[in-house]
Amino acid sequence: MKSGGLKEKLKRTGPAGLLIRAFILWFIFVFIIYPNISILAGIVYKDGNFSLTVFRKLLSSERAMKSLRNSLVLAVSLVVTVNIVGIALVIFTEYLDIKGAKIIRLGYLSTLVYGGIVLCTGYRYIYGEQGIITHLIMRFIPDLNPAWFQGYFAVLYIMTFACTSNHIIFLSNAIRGIDYQTVEAAKNMGASFKTIFFKVVLPVLKPTLFALTILTFLTGLGAVSAPLIVGGPDFQTINPMIITFAGTRYSRDIAALLAIILGAVTITLLAFLNRIERQGYYISISKVKSKIRKEKLPNPLANILAHSAAYILFLIYVGPIALVILYSFTDSVTILSGKFSASSLSAENYLKLFNSADAVKPYLVSIVYSALAAVLVAMLTTQVCRIIHKSTTKFAGFLEYSMLIPWLLPTTLIGMSLLMAFDRRNPLVANQILVGTPVILLFGYIIIKIPFSLRMIKAAFFSVEAALEESARSMGAAPFYRFRRVVLPVILPAVASVVALNFNSLLADYDLTVFLFNPFLIPLGPVIRAASDESSTLNAKAMSFVYSVVLMIISSAALYFVYGRKPKVRFHRGGFDGRQ
Repeated sequence: MKSGGLKEKLKRTGPAGLLIRAFILWFIFVFIIYPNISILAGIVYKDGNFSLTVFRKLLSSERAMKSLRNSLVLAVSLVVTVNIVGIALVIFTEYLDIKGAKIIRLGYLSTLVYGGIVLCTGYRYIYGEQGIITHLIMRFIPDLNPAWFQGYFAVLYIMTFACTSNHIIFLSNAIRGIDYQTVEAAKNMGASFKTIFFKVVLPVLKPTLFALTILTFLTGLGAVSAPLIVGGPDFQTINPMIITFAGTRYSRDIAALLAIILGAVTITLLAFLNRIERQGYYISISKVKSKIRKEKLPNPLANILAHSAAYILFLIYVGPIALVILYSFTDSVTILSGKFSASSLSAENYLKLFNSADAVKPYLVSIVYSALAAVLVAMLTTQVCRIIHKSTTKFAGFLEYSMLIPWLLPTTLIGMSLLMAFDRRNPLVANQILVGTPVILLFGYIIIKIPFSLRMIKAAFFSVEAALEESARSMGAAPFYRFRRVVLPVILPAVASVVALNFNSLLADYDLTVFLFNPFLIPLGPVIRAASDESSTLNAKAMSFVYSVVLMIISSAALYFVYGRKPKVRFHRGGFDGRQ
């Protein structure tokens, strides 16, 4: 019976299905499981002998130990500051009656199209030694150190305002789900504005705030761009140290150990916080869907202060993005001096981008890499989700949990593991050396985007009615035909969204790219990072602003493609289908 059942399953799967499953298993083992085992073995086994030398090297390295402490300090600090600012943003745009709230919200959302190394560079040109704010402050405080915007405060400041995108998106949805009848009932019972907010509104936000707190802590723990750009010599965190140590073979084992420690802390923290969350302390009191109405502060002074705070935050968010756009139209002398004039504005930098092969090359490299990775990871995860959706076997469970491994690991650990696993000939990849070739970065991009893609596309599969596919199967339709004509049209909007969002996020990636890029095919992330260095040429600085503006335009277009269009319902004979 068992043999017959196995033969029946193999027959239903077909040769193409078996080949796909074999490829997926090979990919999981070679690029997800093996590199992480390899990096772990590589730091404790030297020349075939067990050794703990790397642990002694780490403990004796003052820079490495200090980076560990700095990462923990930054993570804890961000939990406080990001939650305070994030809650304030949502209150100003969704709960309080603030004039111009829609425009203000667009400013708060600017970090969705302007982040990472690009955002940190923008802040540096505002608050750095040649920044507008620095020049302004020095008019009143001539003795101010021009390099004041550096270290812990600078990193915390940038990341506080850079990491509130999730609050604006998810916390806004939570506050819109508040039962306004509960608010009205509290008012009728004489409750004050303060009491209503802390006793009625805030408890509804607790589940979302808990999840956002986890994300914020992990973001602080794995910070790269801000410490790299403005951390200075006194405040470097784990990931920048990993990048530094990975640059030489002597210290590469310390970089690998730091990456493993960061990964272990991340996994432990997620497990601990998920256990707390499952205990059910955070529940929503909202039971009835009644649209929330914006509240006006009863105290005139408090109302003025709330409006002032909302507008100041708007300027903080919009300032760097406005400056980057302005700088992209200026000459190199203006960038160096930080003093603008109408005569310095021109479109020369943009003309150079499209007329110079050297200038446009990083832009094209990033587009090709991002597009290929986004499409390939969507194809791969769609096939995995198809298997998971159709089966409840241990094999399907293994596939799902294996594909989620990259979600638990820091990007630097993934980069280090690929770097150390494929820097020599390896029989698992046809005895080839992948490090230094263009393909290794593509594999890296695919790996880091697998967990997000899997979760999104898997959710889309649950919208496919089983009866439709079962009817097609009963009529003799082949598996591929059923997938192409029945399943794919339903999940296609979600797959397209995943492709767009992955493409968007990979365009200016630096954290992984810095480990794996080919020196002859340099993407935008390392180019923009190099342009932010003090030793970079003025021409490189000017072009980095043009790259940033073009990236923002592409990111905005991708977000509009995903979220901006209204769904259209097309009617046809026998029913309708909803398509975006």
